[in-house]
Amino acid sequence: MKKEDLPKKIAVFPLSNFIIFPKTTVPLNIFEQRYVDMINDSMKTNKLIGMIQPKLSKNQNPLNSSDLHKIGCLGKITSFKETEDGRYLIDLKGLIRFKINNEILNNKKYREYEINFDSYLHDLNDQKEELKFSDLKIIFKDLKTLFEKRGFIINWKALEKQSLDEIINALAMASPFSLEEKQALLEATNLNIRKIKIAEILSTYTYDQYNNTTLQ
Repeated sequence: MKKEDLPKKIAVFPLSNFIIFPKTTVPLNIFEQRYVDMINDSMKTNKLIGMIQPKLSKNQNPLNSSDLHKIGCLGKITSFKETEDGRYLIDLKGLIRFKINNEILNNKKYREYEINFDSYLHDLNDQKEELKFSDLKIIFKDLKTLFEKRGFIINWKALEKQSLDEIINALAMASPFSLEEKQALLEATNLNIRKIKIAEILSTYTYDQYNNTTLQ
């Protein structure tokens, strides 16, 4: 996608327990009617929707826009299938992060926002960076240990064939980090900062491990 093709407004899917990163693709099972409507409308136009994480607590309403994080990720529907019971199974590819500005009043069951991409245009850069495993050796070592302890299976050989940003984004999204930690990774301005933050988060897990405390 080119800068000039970016939308000024998007339908936003505030999905709890879910974060998508640029240059990663994830499957979604859409069953709630308002989001079935949202996918229908998206498929008729640009196939774009915005994924964003609600900030929830016991006393907060997930439908209140003030309870959404400000930073989300624009995704494009790359695969679409309707089930016999009316659900949609889609694949969503992360394209570029966005910041929400204002909510748009509408008569739809789902929400739409004016958004901007100014701080994240580099997400659209397709230039492949040369993978330097020496630079990521410690991160990979600690991540592999953490993934294995949590029962996560990662095809590391397949990852090695991808670009540096694809690897870091995929690991950040799939990692057993908390949602707050993943949101911090999503909001990291660039790849280098995200790599550093992964290392910082891993150091706390490693510290807990060495002190024989239970990893939460």
